[in-house]
Amino acid sequence: MKSNGQAGLSANDSGSNGSSTGTNTVKGANNARPATPRKPWNAFATPLIGKGVRLAARVTHHGGSAFPGKVIEGIDPGFLARTLSRLPYGVVLVSGTNGKTTTTRMVASMFSQLGLRVFTNPTGSNFTRGVVSALLQQVSITGHLNADIAVLELDEAYAVHFVKQVRPRYALLLNVMRDQLDRFGEIDNTARLLGHVAEATDGTVVLNREDPRIAKLASLVPDGTKVHYFGLSDDLRTFFPSDDDMHAADMVSSGSSSSKPESTSTGSPSQGELSGNAGLRGSDAQTSHNPLPADVTLTKVGDHTAEFLIDGITQSTKVKLEGVYNLYNAAAALAVVRAAMVDATVMESSKLAKPAARRRIQKFANAGTHDLINAVAQVTPAFGRGESIDVNGTSVELLLVKNPMGFRMSLKSFDPAGHDTMIVINDQYADGRDMSWLWDVDFTGLRGTGVRMVSGVRAWDMALRLEYDQVPVGKVEPDIDAAVDAFVKANPGTPKRIYCTYTSMLKVRSHLGHLTKVSDAGVGR
Repeated sequence: MKSNGQAGLSANDSGSNGSSTGTNTVKGANNARPATPRKPWNAFATPLIGKGVRLAARVTHHGGSAFPGKVIEGIDPGFLARTLSRLPYGVVLVSGTNGKTTTTRMVASMFSQLGLRVFTNPTGSNFTRGVVSALLQQVSITGHLNADIAVLELDEAYAVHFVKQVRPRYALLLNVMRDQLDRFGEIDNTARLLGHVAEATDGTVVLNREDPRIAKLASLVPDGTKVHYFGLSDDLRTFFPSDDDMHAADMVSSGSSSSKPESTSTGSPSQGELSGNAGLRGSDAQTSHNPLPADVTLTKVGDHTAEFLIDGITQSTKVKLEGVYNLYNAAAALAVVRAAMVDATVMESSKLAKPAARRRIQKFANAGTHDLINAVAQVTPAFGRGESIDVNGTSVELLLVKNPMGFRMSLKSFDPAGHDTMIVINDQYADGRDMSWLWDVDFTGLRGTGVRMVSGVRAWDMALRLEYDQVPVGKVEPDIDAAVDAFVKANPGTPKRIYCTYTSMLKVRSHLGHLTKVSDAGVGR
């Protein structure tokens, strides 16, 4: 297994092409650096065409956030690699089942606060064409991208396509959970996909040491690429179970490995337990010390507070993020930004063409741990991920849910008391067609308050699932616009909370934009 190297980039690793240019020995032909695509004769028109398509899509409300990228991939397939290859500090690729969008936002925000100019794909459109669409928004008419580094969220499957075009300098791999089984199959296959990212990264790979499938990917990292880890203190591991832990708890609580509607109770921590010292019950309550060294360890969680162990020193901070689960994402973000800071201290900034870029790199290199902690404290929720929207004086909070673990952790992190709850479930491609995962979520914590509104394409399936957990449902309205109108207007002044899958979240957010001011996330309305 790779060692947790602490050395920075070598002198040969700091070329201006956005990826290391040193002489790393890599394993296998698949690790050969992608050739920089030739510029087609019509490349001069690519930014203008892309911007025109993007404008037309937004005006006509057709095509979605990734549509301009799809068009450009067809007429200029080398645009993505050609543009990103010019970044002096390369690409950070963030992938994994849960937490990609929020963690990407954290990393990008921290880099920005520490002095770098950052390009990122903030909408959560995490296919390669989504990245191209985001590029089209940021590049000039001449194709210039005014950034030092790119921080990109990539879907686990599309990350494989991305690294065939662009080798990331940094990869942050978060976790592997059961998610969209119709697309990915079982989680070992998802881990295999992320393994391609580890193999293609030529600077530093940052891994979740508490997820055995992610930690194992260190064996795939090529020679010359460093490996770093983020992790949890032993007493917190039960708050953030791996996929295996979660299913072990299910079997303990149900007394069987079979999946039946009659046995949907889980071993997840109750709302009260989450704020105390207890965690999951049963065979998943692991407390053994993990021998892998973590650069950043989450040691304590609280209400908008966290403590991290960095270089043997405990660092405490307040955070603006919602949900306990995002505190572990913060540890991941700290680890990759910290790795980049170490590299920046030896980066040959003299090779950068512009003095302003050299000054930004030097400022970033001179930042310390205190600056890192201050930066993570300022990160705000990504759109739809704990985002709070004011509608006529009533707070409406949007929470993305897309797999069993994500939904469970959201339910455990947010007390339903004093709130009206709505659940919106779609089954479009970006959500996953197979909604059977809803049976792996424990909804019993909603029995006391009930769910005021259920909506979306699979509204009746969701209502049936709640009935099995004896959760009262106020109304079922499959039409999302009508459901949102009724939900936000009922009980004025009572805070609202909406759990929704990805496409339904976009629809809910879009409709809220007709009721109040909603910040533009780049996906149109």
